[in-house]
Amino acid sequence: MNRDAVIKAKRIVIKIGSSSLTGVEGAGLDSEAVIKLAAAVAQLKASGKEVVVVSSGAIAAGLAPLGLSSRPADLATQQAAASVGQGLLIHSYTEALRSHKITASQVLLTIEDIVRRSHYQNAQRTLFRLLALGVVPIINENDSVGTQEIRFGDNDRIAALVSHLIGADLLVLVTDVDALYDANPKKVAAKKISQVDSLEQLAGAQIGGAGTRMGSGGMVTKIEAARISTQAGIPMLLTCLAEISQALSGAEIGTYFAALSERKSSRLLWLAHAASSNGRLVIDAGAVSALRARGTSLLPAGVKAVEGEFSSGDTIEIVGEDGSVIARGLVAFDSGEIPAMLGRTTKDLARELGPEYERELVHRDDMVLL
Repeated sequence: MNRDAVIKAKRIVIKIGSSSLTGVEGAGLDSEAVIKLAAAVAQLKASGKEVVVVSSGAIAAGLAPLGLSSRPADLATQQAAASVGQGLLIHSYTEALRSHKITASQVLLTIEDIVRRSHYQNAQRTLFRLLALGVVPIINENDSVGTQEIRFGDNDRIAALVSHLIGADLLVLVTDVDALYDANPKKVAAKKISQVDSLEQLAGAQIGGAGTRMGSGGMVTKIEAARISTQAGIPMLLTCLAEISQALSGAEIGTYFAALSERKSSRLLWLAHAASSNGRLVIDAGAVSALRARGTSLLPAGVKAVEGEFSSGDTIEIVGEDGSVIARGLVAFDSGEIPAMLGRTTKDLARELGPEYERELVHRDDMVLL
């Protein structure tokens, strides 16, 4: 089993979940956990590596000061707890890293900051500058104003997207389970999966989605993070806080997800995983075959229907007649223009509507197959 990529990684994103940052009772921040993570970060920095931390825990940190003993179910109280906890969380990281003479910064993100291209590029510039200055950015979801990310536990996904946003060499997910198992790890028969070379090999594994009492994610979100990361050419390591230093030194503990051999461009990965879709183009079987087998652009002749409202330049999904998503891309026409173009050749459209219509609905350079 080869983990040279872990040892050689120069730029590393570490994501740690709420369950790893809270105490035995789950309400409130465990300062010893933060100190342990800071020590692992300091060890990496001392060896010349750059580190970004994506941290959950703002809601959990805010519970005790508010007199709450468990994660509230309603969104408003979750946001109130996050508002109180965000300051406590970053203070804890700042003090823990300061003891190693490392400067920390807080970067609050929501999914919107990742899915909107202009926001995405701005976040990228900020993180690059912080890394150049030797800072360890602590990224946290802006849970005090966010909505979906609180309810659906998207920090795993954000960590994967941040990894390819900054061109990381390794993504590390720190969880309360020491590795990925082929069944519930509480079951005696459950077997640890040490390495995943392709996500297809997990087809028979019984991977559950329920998180812990404090957390909101689960193994399903971690597998999705692995999908995003490995498709970006970035290997991923799943481990627990107690074993993080050993895992980062290349020891064969935790679960290692091998990356694809080639990295896709940041732009195409943004299209595939981060961009918000504004509508759909439904295509026939011939067009599906042309896109998949020959890597062609999408022409009006193969489109059967238009769904949703969008403008030229928006991200849309390209789907088969059975509803399966074939690709995502940047569309070249407004949704209102396309119905009159369906099933027709570009030459016919140019003769009738003008030369500006003799072009693709979605150019292959602006498309990513899924």
